[in-house]
Amino acid sequence: MASRIGQILQHFSVKKMSSETWEELPLAPPDSIFKLTAAYKVDTFPKKVNLGVGAYRDDNNKPWVLPVVRKAEQILANDQALDHEYLPITGLPEYTTGAARLILGPDSPALKEGRVVSVQTISGTGANHLAALFLSRFYYHGAPKQVYLSDPTWANHHAILKNVGIEPISYSYYDPKTVSLDFDGMTNSLKNAPPRSVFLLHACAHNPTGIDPTQEQWKVIADIAIEKNHYAFFDCAYQGFASGDLDRDAQAVRYFVERGVPMLVCQSFAKNAGLYGERVGALHVITPTEPAADRVKSQLSVLQRSEISNPPSHGARIVSLILNDAGLFEEWKRDIRTMAGRIIDMRKELHLLLTEELKTPGNWDHIINQIGMFSFTGISAEQSKILTENAHVYLTTNGRISMAGLNSKNIRYFAESLDKVVRGQL
Repeated sequence: MASRIGQILQHFSVKKMSSETWEELPLAPPDSIFKLTAAYKVDTFPKKVNLGVGAYRDDNNKPWVLPVVRKAEQILANDQALDHEYLPITGLPEYTTGAARLILGPDSPALKEGRVVSVQTISGTGANHLAALFLSRFYYHGAPKQVYLSDPTWANHHAILKNVGIEPISYSYYDPKTVSLDFDGMTNSLKNAPPRSVFLLHACAHNPTGIDPTQEQWKVIADIAIEKNHYAFFDCAYQGFASGDLDRDAQAVRYFVERGVPMLVCQSFAKNAGLYGERVGALHVITPTEPAADRVKSQLSVLQRSEISNPPSHGARIVSLILNDAGLFEEWKRDIRTMAGRIIDMRKELHLLLTEELKTPGNWDHIINQIGMFSFTGISAEQSKILTENAHVYLTTNGRISMAGLNSKNIRYFAESLDKVVRGQL
């Protein structure tokens, strides 16, 4: 009997040890973008090029702190009244008010009628998560929990939705044959989806393709959304960074608000203010009435409280100063034009090298027709892999490149390497 009891105790002790040491836990794969960056950093090849990470670099391939951000930081550093107390659960009020005004426009009917609920979030990722969590809890009313995502989309969209119990469904967006928008496929997806479906739409500078609908196409999309009573889930990570014009890059969002499409907007200041590590974002839910806004805000507050309790203050204070001071705001617009202008110049130069000088086979007009930080080159996964392994050009396997990684010192090497891989000579 004693020996049997000993066996049983030994059995439980082994199980306990296995659980505590997580020996049976599967090893998750590393994030593809961060893995790419890590490989780039240890590469000793002198001409290596990193076109993977979505972060702005100047012409010397260095991170750029916006001058207006430096000025705002100095103002905060000299503010003796500044403290480090908790912010409200929904964030710094002057920041969320300014952020809503920036994306929706100062004359937005939704703002004037008190129908907008704005919550400070942990950058755009946090905004997407909070939005998805809110919809998961309160939108579906027994219907399947699904959100339609463009094919392709930012990879993290899939993970965020799955984490809150929402199934990602793909809708047609990219046509690899023409390296352009599959507008017919997109509109058919909108028409064929069940009423009240949620469609995640990139407000500008679509990630990863750099391909946006035209103004006329946005109007058709809004028409179908209204007809089908769909819900628009806008993700806006590049306002101002895409074209260099804050208002132009917000046109789709503002048009949908004017048309009365049910919607929310996720917003980030990582790119357009260069505040990648400060994680400054916002979620704006546009409601049909002011009383509905009160209810939405109450529930978002509960969700936010259980997740992060209170958002961080430093980045929000920087952006708040910029948004609410006329002088700083004008300086910021100049800084945005500097960044967007350099990206546009790189597009023009790459297109010129491929078409005029190297005469690379194929049509490369999509390089200048696309917009924003990213460009879909149209090359295959195998060609992308060869570029990385043989030319030390680091890009994602779907052929996406970050235009911010190109500069006057490496663009010729990249163009020549791209030309060689297209010709099968690399």
